[in-house]
Amino acid sequence: MFNKILFIGLFLFSAIGFSQNTISLKGKIIDKNTSVPLESATIYLKSVKDSTLIDYTISDKNGNFTIKTKKIDNAIYFKISYIGYNDYTEKIENLKADKDFGAIKLEENVSSLKEVVIQSEAPPVTIKNDTLEFNASSFKVRPDANVEALLKQLPGVEIDEEGKITVNGKEVNNILVNGKPFFGKDGKIATQNLPAEIISKVQVTDTKTKEEELSGQDATSDEKTINLTIQEDKNKGVFGKANMGYGTDERYESSLLFNYFKDTQKVSILGSSNNINSIGFSMDEIFDNMGGGRNNSIWINDNGSFGINGMQFGGNNGITQSNMIGINFADEWAKKKINPNGSYYYSNAETNNNSRTNRINLLPTGNTNTLAEAKTKSITDGHNIGADFEIKLDSTSTLYISPSFSISEIKNRNSGFDATFDAFGTALNENTTNNNWSSQNNTFKNNIYFYKGFKKKGRGISASLNNENSKNDSDLFTKTTTTFFQSGSSDDDRNQFRIDDSKKDSFRAEIGYNEPLRDSLVFNFETTYSYKKSRDVRETYDFDSGFNSYTDFNDLLSNEITSTTSSVAPMVGISLRKKKIRGSISMGTEIINFNNQSTYLSNKTSVNKNYMYPKMNGYINITLGKSKSIYSYYSYEVNLPSANQILPFENLGNPLNTFIGNADLKPNENYSLYTNFNNYDYATRSGFYAYAGGDYNVNQIVASTTYDSDFKATTTYQNVDRAYNTYIGFSLNKSLKKEKRTFKYGFGMQLGYNYDQGLTNAALFESKGLTLNPRANISWSIDEMITISPSYKYTYITNDFTNYVIDNTKNFKHSAKLEITSYWPKKVVLGSDFGYNYNSNIADGFQKDFYLWNLSLGYNFFQDKLLAKVKVYDVLNQNISATRTITPTAITDMENTVLQQYAMFSLTYKLEKFGGKKKDEGIIIMN
Repeated sequence: MFNKILFIGLFLFSAIGFSQNTISLKGKIIDKNTSVPLESATIYLKSVKDSTLIDYTISDKNGNFTIKTKKIDNAIYFKISYIGYNDYTEKIENLKADKDFGAIKLEENVSSLKEVVIQSEAPPVTIKNDTLEFNASSFKVRPDANVEALLKQLPGVEIDEEGKITVNGKEVNNILVNGKPFFGKDGKIATQNLPAEIISKVQVTDTKTKEEELSGQDATSDEKTINLTIQEDKNKGVFGKANMGYGTDERYESSLLFNYFKDTQKVSILGSSNNINSIGFSMDEIFDNMGGGRNNSIWINDNGSFGINGMQFGGNNGITQSNMIGINFADEWAKKKINPNGSYYYSNAETNNNSRTNRINLLPTGNTNTLAEAKTKSITDGHNIGADFEIKLDSTSTLYISPSFSISEIKNRNSGFDATFDAFGTALNENTTNNNWSSQNNTFKNNIYFYKGFKKKGRGISASLNNENSKNDSDLFTKTTTTFFQSGSSDDDRNQFRIDDSKKDSFRAEIGYNEPLRDSLVFNFETTYSYKKSRDVRETYDFDSGFNSYTDFNDLLSNEITSTTSSVAPMVGISLRKKKIRGSISMGTEIINFNNQSTYLSNKTSVNKNYMYPKMNGYINITLGKSKSIYSYYSYEVNLPSANQILPFENLGNPLNTFIGNADLKPNENYSLYTNFNNYDYATRSGFYAYAGGDYNVNQIVASTTYDSDFKATTTYQNVDRAYNTYIGFSLNKSLKKEKRTFKYGFGMQLGYNYDQGLTNAALFESKGLTLNPRANISWSIDEMITISPSYKYTYITNDFTNYVIDNTKNFKHSAKLEITSYWPKKVVLGSDFGYNYNSNIADGFQKDFYLWNLSLGYNFFQDKLLAKVKVYDVLNQNISATRTITPTAITDMENTVLQQYAMFSLTYKLEKFGGKKKDEGIIIMN
């Protein structure tokens, strides 16, 4: 109710404010010579006095435009910009009434080599074919704002609380700086740490693979790439920041980011150390890394873990103390013929977690209940080196090489106890565990791609070779005691040392050829060969008390598994490249050789299979207008079972669950379909995005588990007829601006339905699930003063069962958030981040709801180079980690250690020197 009242009140307040003193400007943009309407021309108003952007819009497909703006007493420039045409400028002394400009004729810009070309002013928004370009200087942000603050000002760009960026509803999965990755393509370091003032343009394009980029093909992906171009005069210099903070309960944080840019050469160094579950690289001067949810910030997943560029920091739950240092390098060599880019990271993390679990096991013979407690300490060390080289061999040939190497070491200690009871509270079994585990993993990857184009446009040949080679060695000292109460079976006591060696090698080679049939039609041919081999060896030794060492080889718990898969897939296809329609369809056959072998108790078991399946994928993208498009994608693929699933030998490693493979398993066949409709109107700054899709699986592989009277399990694998999931959803958003006030609102909803089949105690059951997720958010702000942003999300989940122990489960969640930020009075920054979460179906003994409130107060001084700040995390001291997971076979409630209330004082120093413009007298070294 509170959210509804707040939403209605703010909406009415903003609507009244925007309706007063508003005038309408309209007209039509046409070609001077042909009178043809010009679509996507940029029309904007700028102040004569200080060149401030007042308002702007984009012409529609008929060349018409309308700007609703405030009455203006001072002189303004009325400007029109369109690619390939001379700019139109008209000075207007004031705007106090509606105005119809009628037909405005633009003259084509025809320049000869002898003529002097005058550089025209960049409009705020430009649409160039498939590229959407924003002029950064047209969007006002605070002087010390980062790139993320700039992105939030751009029409159609949304950033959610997890840091996911969307443009007109489509997710951004790649962020570049001057066309190159900045500490990986993830982009969060760039958006969180680069100052907005150095950005010249923000370019948005369809995300392309390296093959599509080099061969000039259209993007098959529906995701977006953002490229940040740096101002020419800011592309020489250094900038960065250093931060140190210390708080209650011995909480601390520190970070350093240093960037050196000189033309094409870029060197960046970063480092961090903290014990507050953070990666440590947010330039958000208000909330830093505190986040606004259950151990959740822009860098942290819902379960408390966090990572960067594929590297995991800490465990999945608990409190993590982490350290990291990294360096990134980019340049252009040999007259731009070689473009290297590389990075190195070292990471170290220690995670401690205590957990307790209550799991209801749903069985046809009656439910059982498992209670468990565990304590875990995990330490990880990792080195990660990655690079890519783009080498232009000549004007038609390019070679791309991208090697990477990683080493990681993990040490884990855990101890726990669990007990299982039947529906009447009678004990079935109990288990005590104490493990000491260590692992080292080495992985080498390399991607090589070559493309050569020919004289005929669109004709080309490509070749690629990809490999991944990894080796994992682990040691486990384990002590377990398992007691069975019902069957009379003897207790299972283990004191063992286990060695696991795993080696995986995969190679993939592909050759392709493109032949243009017409200007808009291209024939594609490609053949792919892939090879995968894995070898897993397990050796188990029992403790020999006589020798006081682990010397007794246990052949029952030792085995060796080898699996190889090779396949050949010739494909032919057609690509269509028209102005309004583009797409492709590829079809072929995949021939698979699948060989598996196990050695157990000196017996060799082999399962060898040969398959032949069709292979197909395709997409279509229809442009209905500059602001409207439809995208659809379809694929069919086959997924093979794992070696453990198909090899019929007993795996006795788990005292409570014996696993046996099934040699008769069939591969799973997956049909996938996705489509969306996108409409963003730059004239009204409103967007609508709708999508639908689903997956249909034939011969899905599921686990089939039976239990004895002690609730000891035996698990094998079976194929079920079918399983599918579907979803449909939409989102809409709108932005209104009047003088310094901005009001934004958004609403979205997703509906999902899934059908699954499963087996429990060899009985087949059906599960039908429905999920509903409506959400709403609004934002009201006054530039450089205050921003108020409430949001609300509701989740409803229901599952109906057939031939099962229960008929139905239901669950719903509420999640509300109110974020307030203030920059008044000057030099003071204040933030309040309040969240409320409720889960209806948390079991008794686990807290159903919690509040999380974070506060921050900072002050800029020393010419804004220093920021002193006090922040309080979890003001109400209520943060918890109680979660419920519902599957067709169990309802699990879990509670983990979470970061709780602390207060911290921090000091941040900002460095910035560009192109001889000296903003800092020196560098402060912080100890």
